[in-house]
Amino acid sequence: MLPNGLARSAVRAHPVAFAGTFVALTMTAMIISACAFLADTGARARAVPHRYADVPAVVTADQRAHLFTGSGEAREDVGETVPERARIAVGKATATARAVAGVARVVPDVTATVGAHHPAATLTGHGWGSAAFTGTELTAGAPPRTDRDAVLDADTAAARGLAPGDTLRLTTAEGDRAFRVTGVARAGREDEGTAAWFSDAGARALAGHPSRADALAVLTAPGADTEAVASRLRHALGEGPVVRTGQAKGAAEGADVAYGKEALEALGVSFGALAALTAVFTASGTVALSLTQRRREFALLRAVGATPRQIRRTVATEALLVAPLAGVLGCLPGAALARWWFGALRERDAVPKSVHLHLGATSVAVAVGVTVGTALLAGHLAARRPARTRPKEALGDAARERFRPGVVRTLLGLGALAGGLAMVRVAGREGGEDAANLALGVVLLLMTAVALLGQYVAKACSWLLGLPLRAGSAASALAAAGAWANARRLASALTPVVLAMSFGCTLLFLQTSEDWQTDLQQRAGLRADHIVTGSGGDESAGLPRTAAERAARTPGVSAAVGVLRTTVLVEIRSGGTFLQTADAQGVSEHGGRLSAVEDLGVSHGSLDDLRDGTVAIDRLVARGARVGLGERIGLRLPDGTEARPEVVAVHTRGTGLSPIVLDRATLEGHLASPYDAEVLVRQEPGADTARVTKALSALGEVLDTSAWTRAADRDRAVNRWGNLTMALVLGCFAAVAAANTLVMTVAGRRREMAALRLLGATRGQVLRMVHWEAALITVSALALGTGIALLTLRPMTEGLFQAPPHVPPALYAAIAATVTVLTFASTTVPARAVLPAPAPAARN
Repeated sequence: MLPNGLARSAVRAHPVAFAGTFVALTMTAMIISACAFLADTGARARAVPHRYADVPAVVTADQRAHLFTGSGEAREDVGETVPERARIAVGKATATARAVAGVARVVPDVTATVGAHHPAATLTGHGWGSAAFTGTELTAGAPPRTDRDAVLDADTAAARGLAPGDTLRLTTAEGDRAFRVTGVARAGREDEGTAAWFSDAGARALAGHPSRADALAVLTAPGADTEAVASRLRHALGEGPVVRTGQAKGAAEGADVAYGKEALEALGVSFGALAALTAVFTASGTVALSLTQRRREFALLRAVGATPRQIRRTVATEALLVAPLAGVLGCLPGAALARWWFGALRERDAVPKSVHLHLGATSVAVAVGVTVGTALLAGHLAARRPARTRPKEALGDAARERFRPGVVRTLLGLGALAGGLAMVRVAGREGGEDAANLALGVVLLLMTAVALLGQYVAKACSWLLGLPLRAGSAASALAAAGAWANARRLASALTPVVLAMSFGCTLLFLQTSEDWQTDLQQRAGLRADHIVTGSGGDESAGLPRTAAERAARTPGVSAAVGVLRTTVLVEIRSGGTFLQTADAQGVSEHGGRLSAVEDLGVSHGSLDDLRDGTVAIDRLVARGARVGLGERIGLRLPDGTEARPEVVAVHTRGTGLSPIVLDRATLEGHLASPYDAEVLVRQEPGADTARVTKALSALGEVLDTSAWTRAADRDRAVNRWGNLTMALVLGCFAAVAAANTLVMTVAGRRREMAALRLLGATRGQVLRMVHWEAALITVSALALGTGIALLTLRPMTEGLFQAPPHVPPALYAAIAATVTVLTFASTTVPARAVLPAPAPAARN
C-alpha cells in the first residue's frame, strides 16, 4: 500500500485520534489568526489628515524623546514616543519657514479648551489665523484682535443669546475671565467641533504654552511644488522639526491613532507571540499523543516490511490531510475573535473610530503556515522512534510502554528548568518592571521543562500519590499501577492541565495583586476628606489653578492642594538603559502641605522640600533608576523636554497614588492641558461636612474618598479588562486543549478496558479506576500549576509592589474546582462511552 493510502486508511481507522488532532490544530489556527489580524490592523493603521487636509505642508516638533547609549558604531537611540504632544517654538521656526522660497504664509496652529456657563459646556477653541486653511468664515462682526476677544460659532452664540459686542465669561486655566464677543462665524469643514476662536497669541496662552504651537501650517505660493518646498523647509529648519506632506500630515493632528496602533501591535505581537507559543506547544503535544497511541500499528507496519522512510512519509501525509483544513477552518473563529476583541477595544476608546479591522490574506497564510508547520514538525519528531526501530523489535516495544525519555529530551528539559530557576533569581534581584518582563519567560521555561521532563514528572507524581492509592481499594491500586506503568500517557494527560492551571493563576493573580496593593495604598495614603473635580466629568477641561486657593479660603477647610495628573518618562538604569513611562502628579501647595491631604509613605527625605527643580519618587522608581536621596534623576517631561530634578523624597505608595510627584511649576508649559485634575481638601476637625461640601460644590463636583477611589478604578478598567481577557483567552484555550487531550487518552484505551472486563473487573470497578486516575491527574496538576504560578508571581509582585502575591481564596477555589470538573468530565464521559456495558469480548 502506498503511503498516501496508508494515511487515508489511518484517518478512517482512528477517527477519535484524528478528531482530537484536528481540534487542537483548529484552535491553534484560531489563536494565531486572531492575533495576526490585530497585529496587521495595527501595522496598517494610519492617521488620515482632516484638519490639515488642505494644507500643503505641516511642521511639527519631533515627537520622540531621545536617549542615546554607547559610542561610536555602538551608539544607539533607545528613546520613546513622548507621552503627550511635543510642541514647536513659534518665533524662530516661523521666521525661518517664512523665509523659504515658495512659502506664502506660515500659521501657528494650537488647540485650547475653556469652560463656558449658562449652559455649562467645554468649548474647543483655535487661533483665528487657522481660518486661512480651514474655510471658517465670519457671518457677523470682526475677527479677534486682542487676548480678550473671541469669535463664537453660530450654535454656541445662539445657545447663550450672544451677539457681537456682548461679554462672555469663560473658565480658563488661570480662572474665570471676561471675553468680548467680536464676531460670529460659520466653521469650515476642517474646523468641525470648534466652538470659539481667539487671537493666535491668546489661543496659545489659553493652551498653557504662549511661545509654542501644536504645529505650523505652511501655505505655499500659487504654482509652487509642494515637495520641493518641503525639501527646502527641512534643509532650512535643520534637525528637530519634522516637515510632513500628503497622508503623513495626519500624524500631526493627534496621538489617538498612534495610541491605537501601539495597543493593537502590542496585543497582536506581544500577546500573540505568547499565545502562539502556547498553541504550538499544546498542538504539538496532541499530535505526538495521537501518534504514540498508534505505536502498535507502526510496529506492525515495520514488522511486515515498511521502511523508515515510508513511516515518515505516512505521518507527513496524515499531517497534510488534517492540518491545512484545520488551519483554514480555524481562521473563521479567529476572525470572529478578532472582531470581538477589536470592538471591545474601540468601546473602551483604546482604538479610534478611524481605524478599521483588516482581515487580510497575509494573516490567514501565517496562521495556516504555522499550523501546518506545527503538525509536520510534531509528527516528524514523534515518528522518529517507531520509524527507526528494527522490525523484529517493533512488536515487542509496542506490547508495553518502556520508560525511555531520551537523552536529548532530558538535557533540553533540564536546561529549561535551570533557565527558569535562574530567571526567577534574576527577576527577584532586579525588581521593578524588569521582574514583570521576565515573569512570562519564567512560566514558559518552567512549562517547557514540565513537557520535556514529563515522563520523569509523571513517574514522581505516580510514585508519590500512588502510595496512598495502593493502600486503598482494588480500583485505586489499579489506577496507581497503571499510572506508574504508563508514564508517557500520564505525562500527555498532565501537561495541558498544568498549562491551564499555571497560566490562569499567573495572569489572574497578577491582576488581583495589583488591585489589592492599589486599594491598600489608596486607603492608607489618601487623607483628604473631599476631592473636587471638574463638574463636566470626563468632558470637563479640568479645574483652574485658582480653585485650590478658593477651596483653601472656604470656611471649615484646613488644607487644599491642587493636583494635575500626567505621564513622564524615566531613565531606567537597571538591566540596561532605557526610558520607561510613569504616572506623575504636579502639586501646588496652597493652604497647607501636601502631606496634609496625601500620605505618600515617605521613607527618606521630606515632602516639605518639594519645589521647582525637585521631585519625590517611589522606591521602585528609585531602584530602577539607580538614584537615591539628593541625587538627580533623568526625566522626560510630558512633551519630551529633558529634566534632571533633585530627589528630595523617596516614598512607598506609588502604586495607589503616584510614583512621581513634581512641583506644578516644573510641569508648566509642558502639558497638553494646563488645568488641574482635582483639588484635595482636608476639612477642620469638627467642621460641618454637609456645609463644607455645599460650599466646595461651587468649584466643581465634590467626591468623598470612596467615590474618588471608584472613579480612579474606572480609569484602570481598560488595563484590568485587557489582563483578564488575556487570561480568559489563554485559559479557555488551555482548558479545551486539556479536555481534548484527556478525551483522546481515555478513548485510546478501549482495548485495555475491554481486557480488564475480560479478566473479571466489573464496569463499576473500571470506572472507579478512571476516577482515581482523574484524581491523580487533578492533584498533580494543581500542585505543579500552583507551584509554577507562585514561582513566577513571587518575583513579579516583589519587584512591582515589594509584597507577596495576593491570592483570593474564593478565586483560587474556583480555579481548582474548574480544573477538577474539567479533568473528571474529560475522563469519565469518554470512559463510559468506550467501556462495553454487557459481557465484553476483547479481540486482538
